[in-house]
Amino acid sequence: MVHVSAEYYPYARSGGLAEAVANLATWQSAMGVRSLALLPLYRSARRTAGPLAQVGDPLRVRIGDAELTGRLLESEADRPGPRVLFIEHDGFFDRERLYGDAGGDYPDNHLRYAFFSLAALQALPRVCPGPVLLHAHDWHAALALLFLRTRFAGDPWYDGIRTVLSVHNAGYQGHYPPDVLDQLSIPAGLFTWRHLEWYGKVNLLKGGLVLADRVVTVSPNHARELRTPAGGFGLQEVFSWLGPRFRGILNGIDQKVWDPASDPQIPARYTAQDPAGKAECKLVVQREFGLAPAPAAPLFSMAARLVTQKGIDLLLQCPALFSLGAQFVFIGAGEPRFERALAELASQQPGRIALNTAFTDRLEHLLIAGADFLLMPCLYEPCGLTQMRAQRYGAIPIVRRVGGLADTVEDGVTGFGFEPYQPDSLLGAVLRGLDCYAVPPEWDRLRRNAMSRDFGWERSVEQYLQVYREALDPNGFRPHAP
Repeated sequence: MVHVSAEYYPYARSGGLAEAVANLATWQSAMGVRSLALLPLYRSARRTAGPLAQVGDPLRVRIGDAELTGRLLESEADRPGPRVLFIEHDGFFDRERLYGDAGGDYPDNHLRYAFFSLAALQALPRVCPGPVLLHAHDWHAALALLFLRTRFAGDPWYDGIRTVLSVHNAGYQGHYPPDVLDQLSIPAGLFTWRHLEWYGKVNLLKGGLVLADRVVTVSPNHARELRTPAGGFGLQEVFSWLGPRFRGILNGIDQKVWDPASDPQIPARYTAQDPAGKAECKLVVQREFGLAPAPAAPLFSMAARLVTQKGIDLLLQCPALFSLGAQFVFIGAGEPRFERALAELASQQPGRIALNTAFTDRLEHLLIAGADFLLMPCLYEPCGLTQMRAQRYGAIPIVRRVGGLADTVEDGVTGFGFEPYQPDSLLGAVLRGLDCYAVPPEWDRLRRNAMSRDFGWERSVEQYLQVYREALDPNGFRPHAP
C-alpha cells in the first residue's frame, strides 16, 4: 500500500488532510497492512524529519522540455509505523508555505505536483518489490494517476498497479488553462469532457476521478452531497457516473492522542465521570488568552483555518452572537480580511474575545480542553476532525449539518446543529446550547453523551480494506484507458 499525498502529519500540515493520511497509514500498518507514504520534502518536513539518507540514485524527471533532478530521501531516525519517504527538489519545495503566500497560490503549483507525482512513480520499483496498490490523495496526487495511465502505460510493472483516489476537499480541484497540458507532457487528446476538460479549463482532480479504480471521500453524507448540483463543486455528474466505485468512509481520530484522561498537553486531566479538571483547564485558557477569569461564563472556541469554508463570514454577520455575555477564543490563520475582522472584535472586547493566529497543537489541545462549546458553522465540511476531538473533551459542538458534521454530531444528544447558512439559524443553535448550559443536569447529560462517542480509526480502516479488495479484484470494473 503506497500513499501519495501533498501533506502528511507531522511533516507537512495545512489542515485535516495531513492527519487523515498519516492516521490511515498508521492504523493500516498496525493492522498488518504493509504501507508506506511518499510526500514532498517541504522546508517544514526537512525541519521535522531530522537527518535524511538518500535512497538510490537521483531521480531524473522530464516535464515538458526540461529534465529535472530530485532525490528520494528517508529519515535516519527509527520511527514506528509506516515507512515515510520524501521527494526532494529545493526549487519546488523549499518554501515558507506549502501551497502559496500572502499573494495567493504559487503560480507553478501544477509543475511542483507534476514533478512530485512523476518522481513518486519513478521511485516505486526501488521501494516496492511486490504488487502495488496506489492510494492518491486530492488533486495534487491525482496527477500520479494521470501519468500512470499515460506516460507509464504499456510497462507491465506499472500496468499492474491498482489505484484508489481519496477526495478530502473537492473545493480544490487544480484548475488550469489548456496550455498546461504541453507543460506537463500530458497528451492533448485527454482534453475532452470525458477526462480533463471542465468548462474550458483543465481539471486535474477530474482526470484522477475518471482514471481511478475506486474513489473515496471522507464521510458518507459528503459522498451524497458530492452527487448533487448544490454540493458537487461542478463535478456532480462525474461523482454520479462513478456509481458503486465511489463511496464515503468517515475519517477517525487518534483516541490515544485525544484523550482528556491522559493528555500531557493540558493542565489537568479529567473524564466524563470526574470532569473537575475541565474547570481548571478553562481557567488556564482564560488566563492564557487574556479573558476575564469567569468560571460560570460559557466559553466558545473555534480552532480552524480562517477561510470562507469554515463559516467565518457567517459569524461576522451575526453581531448578536457576540453580545450574549459569553466568551470567545479563535485560534488559526487564514484570509487577511477575516484575521483583521476578528482582531478588531478582540480589541473592542478584550476580556471576552481573543484571537491567536499562531496555531499550534498545544493551543488546540488546551483550548478544546477548556472550552464549553466548539463553533463549526461551516459553509461545507467534507468530514471535519475538530468536532470529534471536541466531543471527546466535553466541548459541545455547534455545527452546520453538512458533510461529516451531520454524520458525527447528533442534534440535542451530543451537540447542536442548524441547516440554512444564515445568521439567525446559527444564533438559534447557539441559544439552544446556552439553554442547555444553564440547566446543570441537562448539560451534564449532554457532555457525558459526547465524551462517550467512539471516533477511532479501526472501523474506518476495515472499510478501506474492502475498497482495496474491490480495486484489486481482477474481475472488477476498470475505468476506460485514455
